[in-house]
Amino acid sequence: MKITITSTEQEFNIAAAWRIIAQMLEKPNAVIGLSTGQTTIDMHAIVSDIYAKYPFDVSKITLFNVDELTNLSRDYAGSCYTMILNQLAGPLGIPEENFIMPPTLSDDFEAEARLFEERLASRGGADLQMLGIGSNGHIGINQPGTPFESETWVSPMDPDFEARVRRETQVPPHIELGGLTRGIKNIMHTRKLILIAKGVHKAEIIEQAILGPVTTDIPASVVQLHPNCEILLDAAAASRIAGRI
Repeated sequence: MKITITSTEQEFNIAAAWRIIAQMLEKPNAVIGLSTGQTTIDMHAIVSDIYAKYPFDVSKITLFNVDELTNLSRDYAGSCYTMILNQLAGPLGIPEENFIMPPTLSDDFEAEARLFEERLASRGGADLQMLGIGSNGHIGINQPGTPFESETWVSPMDPDFEARVRRETQVPPHIELGGLTRGIKNIMHTRKLILIAKGVHKAEIIEQAILGPVTTDIPASVVQLHPNCEILLDAAAASRIAGRI
């Protein structure tokens, strides 16, 4: 497990962006998993800016997101499809057939989860996963307590996140919200993982995930067992592990 700590948030954003670009240049038909949220917005913007200035062939690149919200319209600005489309897939001109995402609405999400994995497998599986970490240690939408052998499924949302989504969308209480997420087993089968975190608010969970025991109480701790994993942090997120690694 390699740990990289940048001095500033901007250096973190640049380093993370170049991890994505390097994978695209190294393997022109790479299958790349992304994550959404505040951690990734700026790094995605840098990828798009570099591509705009120095275009390269992305016609065979496949993008997907590690998870997607369920029972909401794709038009919702917080849907993973919309965010990745606006931040990366659109600016890079990724062909629609190479942007693999499960639908947000379905009568059979179990079937959609299987189809999602089948589509990735048909392209050789995921080469790279940029993996965010939640404040409670979740990866994808695999919340604490999720078994490590879990496969792609629909998980409950974190209660605070769900409350925010309901406020923003006005979805009534009787409609169940969740997230179709790659399971921990699927994530761990990715050829290379890069766990990313920035900001002091992530410092405690990074300490627990990286230096603590491997436990389902902290789903992200499982990356300690991955044979090709990099932990990419800014100085603030690394503040509780600095000098101990």
